[in-house]
Amino acid sequence: MKSRGIFALLIKILVSAVVLGIAAFFTPGFSIAGGFGTLFIAAAVVGLLSWAAVEFLGVNASPFGAGLTGFLVSAAILYLTRYIVDGFSITLFGALLGAFVLGIVDFIIPGRRFK
Repeated sequence: MKSRGIFALLIKILVSAVVLGIAAFFTPGFSIAGGFGTLFIAAAVVGLLSWAAVEFLGVNASPFGAGLTGFLVSAAILYLTRYIVDGFSITLFGALLGAFVLGIVDFIIPGRRFK
């Protein structure tokens, strides 16, 4: 039963990595170097920071699901990830645009990836 939970978590991180890759592709000031491994690690970090925002701050870190606050928290999470993951490069403006693009991609590909 636990292996199924781990498998579901790995699939969630894999999908999140693809979504981050799409956002990085379409967002100026946002790039990911180092291949899919960096994307996978960045997706895990973004997921962990989003979880922490919900658990400790009570703020939903969804770019569009929680209004302006969620959008800004999502941008802050993207910006903080640059200090944690090597190869994840994003400017402050890129984080704002990236949160917007993530929201659009999240709307097109529904699911609870970053929560």
